[in-house]
Amino acid sequence: MRILANKRALLATAATAALLVAAAAGPASAELTPPGHGVNTGLTAAQNAEVAHWFGGTWQSLADMTAPTGLVADNLCQTPTSGTWTRSGYTSPTDIGAYLWSTVAAAQLGQISRGEANQRIRTTLTTLAGLQRSHGFWLNWYDPATGAVLTTWPTDGSAVRPVLSTVDNAWLAVGLHVVQNTMPQFSAQTTQLLSGMDFSFFYDKFDPANPNVHPGQMYGGFYADDNTYTGFHYGTLNTEPRMASYLGIAQGTVPTDHYWRMYRTLPADWTWQKQIPTGPTVDYDGVQVFEGSYNYRGTQLVPTWGGSMFEALMVPLFVPEAPWAPNSWGKNHPAYVQAQIDHGLLDTDYGVWGFSPSNKPEGGYQAYGVAQIGMAADGYPSDEDNVYWTRTNPPTPAQYTNGVVTPHASFLAMPFAPRQAVTNLETIAARYPGAVGRYGFQDSVNVQTGTVSRCVLSLDQGMIAAATADVLGGGLMQHDFADPAFAAAIRPLIGKETFNDTP
Repeated sequence: MRILANKRALLATAATAALLVAAAAGPASAELTPPGHGVNTGLTAAQNAEVAHWFGGTWQSLADMTAPTGLVADNLCQTPTSGTWTRSGYTSPTDIGAYLWSTVAAAQLGQISRGEANQRIRTTLTTLAGLQRSHGFWLNWYDPATGAVLTTWPTDGSAVRPVLSTVDNAWLAVGLHVVQNTMPQFSAQTTQLLSGMDFSFFYDKFDPANPNVHPGQMYGGFYADDNTYTGFHYGTLNTEPRMASYLGIAQGTVPTDHYWRMYRTLPADWTWQKQIPTGPTVDYDGVQVFEGSYNYRGTQLVPTWGGSMFEALMVPLFVPEAPWAPNSWGKNHPAYVQAQIDHGLLDTDYGVWGFSPSNKPEGGYQAYGVAQIGMAADGYPSDEDNVYWTRTNPPTPAQYTNGVVTPHASFLAMPFAPRQAVTNLETIAARYPGAVGRYGFQDSVNVQTGTVSRCVLSLDQGMIAAATADVLGGGLMQHDFADPAFAAAIRPLIGKETFNDTP
């Protein structure tokens, strides 16, 4: 998990206008492929211009976070007294993947030239090829200035154990695939880098004689110092690690039944979970799947682990799950967004919405979410005071104090609720001075005190960049990632399912 972040600002009017024109006209180069999956937002020209303006600041933050090695720092934070912005001394595979896809998006939307994109990507790929790896995967923390594996944490000197993270390597693979599919001049490099990333390495094969120990799910990761897997699996379907599952299945190295062995909800007799789910058990490809769902304000939905936005909606930035699976993801993603909206406007009276892990406004890091739509016993709170929702004692709006909104959550919602998302971001910008600055939206805002984070995270900025590209470019990132081979493997599989939507 990352520790800090900050957001960068809006560009000048002329640059914004140029970006909007480029976004409307499409990419300048045949090498940078045009949109294909058609996210139709219905935004006005003025709203599109505003979104393009936000993209400009977001891109600038990523550019300023990047060292001469081509490795992007995990975060960029401002010192309150001097106003100086400082890069963190660490980076991860997710950070690097986010920088790669954001660079492609910046070129496709006209924010930077093709030549600049080529130079940036060439530098990053060259450095990546020289980084220390294990079993074909990248370790989780490097020094962005040198590329050295971190053995001690830069901020406090504590030991860093060398781990291969399943989900972090998946997001790096996404960035590499985006480059591979849009910039053929780097085909040899991306092919070589991707060739070692066999995601079956993280797959724990299903054992019918001992399903609790070997459930047919992905391990969380692998410790490179003693060659052991982590003691947990990624078992929840509606979380961001499903990208690793898609990649393994598309490679043909992970069996398709893995998709059916992940939990839509936990079993109904696991009574510690946030809600007691209801739903039928359905046979998919010989696997009995409990189609459990939670109820939120009369709507049934498949929850995430903690109730945060990025768990549910980071994957569809790249995989067009909604049109490919209209009876499952096509229903769930909009319902999940509406739940986040209702929590901010109705459950809490915050007046704004959007809750996802981020830098805390006062410093540090916290996982924010909507507890009612997360499985975890506590769930991720939407506030700093940890006001937890329970089935027997739900808080009143007045009990929610020091709520924290995270702007990247609104960008993630934008493909599914574009006008509501833009309006929400406009409200945040107008209501909280400093929420928008040099690097676009800052990472978070305390809605009670008005305290604004002084950091931007490369992950959160990368999600904003991808979501903005999808909105301005008609599904640009989906097209860039989900090539025909990936679609042939994943679309028929996920299209079979119908999530339970009956109260």
